[in-house]
Amino acid sequence: MKTLGIILIIAGIAMFFIPGVSFQTEKNVVDLGPIEVNKKENHNLNWPNYAGGIAIAGGLALLIAGRKK
Repeated sequence: MKTLGIILIIAGIAMFFIPGVSFQTEKNVVDLGPIEVNKKENHNLNWPNYAGGIAIAGGLALLIAGRKK
């Protein structure tokens, strides 16, 4: 429980400094033997600012709950 709490706190802090992640995928549109047509697509994965705060609060709650035992 203590380890999960620490991981959540670190992830929450990282979410404040890194507002999102972007990645690129390649999609095969046409494949006619030796001729291929590919399309590259950009995807953005953004999370709201309050999600980092919720992760930090959850991590702190786990740390406090684990300490009482």
